[in-house]
Amino acid sequence: MTSTVSWKRVIRKVKMGKKVEKVLKERVEKGGGAASSSAEEEAARSAAACTQEKTTPHTVEEYVCTGILETDFPELCALVGMKEIPAVTSRPRPPVTPTTEKSMLEERQSLSTPPPGSAPSGERFAYFRPRLQVELESEDPRTVREVQVKGWKVDERMVRVFSKSLPSLSSLQSFHLWNVGLTDSLLNSLQAALPLCLKLRMLVLDGTPIPQQSYYRLIAEDSALTHVSLRNNKIDAEGAKLIGQALSTPKSTNKNLTSLNLAYNHLSDQGADHIAQGLRLNRTLLCLSLAHNGIGDEGALKLAEVLGPFALTHEETVERRWLLLGRDSERQKSPATRRADSKGERPLSHHSSTSLERSKDKPSRATSKKKDTPKKDEKPGAANQGTGSEAAAGKGGASGKKEENKLGKKPSDTKVPRSKGARSGGKEKRPPVIELEGKGSVVQQKPVEQLETVSPLLDSAEHRDGKLFIPGNSTLASLNLMGNSLTARSLPSLLSSLLSQGDARSGKVGTGLLRLNLARNSFPLDCDSFTKIQETLSVRDPLTKNLASRSPEGEQVQPA
Repeated sequence: MTSTVSWKRVIRKVKMGKKVEKVLKERVEKGGGAASSSAEEEAARSAAACTQEKTTPHTVEEYVCTGILETDFPELCALVGMKEIPAVTSRPRPPVTPTTEKSMLEERQSLSTPPPGSAPSGERFAYFRPRLQVELESEDPRTVREVQVKGWKVDERMVRVFSKSLPSLSSLQSFHLWNVGLTDSLLNSLQAALPLCLKLRMLVLDGTPIPQQSYYRLIAEDSALTHVSLRNNKIDAEGAKLIGQALSTPKSTNKNLTSLNLAYNHLSDQGADHIAQGLRLNRTLLCLSLAHNGIGDEGALKLAEVLGPFALTHEETVERRWLLLGRDSERQKSPATRRADSKGERPLSHHSSTSLERSKDKPSRATSKKKDTPKKDEKPGAANQGTGSEAAAGKGGASGKKEENKLGKKPSDTKVPRSKGARSGGKEKRPPVIELEGKGSVVQQKPVEQLETVSPLLDSAEHRDGKLFIPGNSTLASLNLMGNSLTARSLPSLLSSLLSQGDARSGKVGTGLLRLNLARNSFPLDCDSFTKIQETLSVRDPLTKNLASRSPEGEQVQPA
């Protein structure tokens, strides 16, 4: 028994040893596979790192924008080496109602002043940290239509970021900058990037004084901006002179700008004179705000002079003559070229071989017709010697015989006058050609009409006292002169300009001045001229008809 038990124990140990060996072998095999797999993973990671290093942009120029500002803006800021990157926050824009304005005000107050004890002192001013506010057209992050930068300095690095990221926003329409501390070079760089934003039409650059006052670059002749705001930029007479030259000169004019806000600057009377010079030949600007600029009666008189008929300067008269010569030369060239073309087309009908052969085959009929023509000419003369009824009957009989002869002719007979009557047929067709020439002249005059709308130098002029007068600016519809130093001395001139626009509104381009804001000036409200100005504008302004009972702050006060 003992021997058998011992043998069983030995067999069990042997079996256990074999099992242990198998387990150890399996562990070794598994360990080798894991090592190989880890080596493969490390190789893949290194290869991915190499490709990523190759594809990762190292400069702003190498970066490819995705059109999503929340993604592109931080990446570009990191590439230019910025440590503190402003956050991109969406700003919903609900409809403006009293309730929504109140809720927005409460929301701002809650953001700026959190409850005591709810946030540490470091997070209390989180609302005032630099951030980029955007407004979306829809929930799609690619539909950014408005970008706002308020209250933080924009340096050269940030301008590079804007120049790269803004053109990729296909829906961008408005760009707001307030108190951003731009310099002349930074404004030049930013202005070069604005044309790349295809849908950008509104630019607000408020509270950013620049010593060189190079704001005129934003409204150059090739600018596509339609709304520009330059409030509170300390623009004086020199800056106003550059802006006035950008609006219009005898040889160039801005053709896209419709709204310009120059409120809260330092224009004075001299600056208002420069702006008025820019309005002389500009027929695109609709709304102009010169509020709170220290403008007195002299500046108001210059503006009133432009609104009514004004005398041309020597330079404007010379340019008008050149434009008239160019228009007359175009009108003279158009009929000559059409006649030359028509003469070139006419010989094609004479070289018809069939018509020439048929005319040679039947010369007798042609000669007989030539002999019969004087007899036909004599018949009306003989008929004229009789009574009027006999003459009418004779004419009617003659015409009837002609029609019978024409109807009685064979087709071969009718082809002979076609060949010889090719020129006469061309002459018969000339009246429609003349009509076409008339239509063509109208078509060619369309550009001239456009020039008349763009260049008022081609308007009908009037000679008075040795000077040439043209109609004033009737395109400007809204003029804001609130908060200046106007007295009752300048009001009669403004009233006469308004009345002259009303007399010349029929058949002229533009509607004339519809709104004139004269609140908070240095004249009494019961002034006779001011009352007449209000009465004149109340008839024109379509808004005052519906909102006559309202008089919000900053708007023109309606007469009682």
